[in-house]
Amino acid sequence: MTDSSPPERDVPLGQRLFDNPFLLLVAGILVMVGFYTLWGLFELLRMPTATLP
Repeated sequence: MTDSSPPERDVPLGQRLFDNPFLLLVAGILVMVGFYTLWGLFELLRMPTATLP
């Protein structure tokens, strides 16, 4: 009796990550939240101090 299935190969890490839609969703949300948070903090730090009347 011969086994006709192909030999098992290790699936690359990149393919395993891209095959998981929920992981991609979480990664996309985290990247965008991090990007906009850092952008907002940079803009706040770059603003000149307001002069009070």
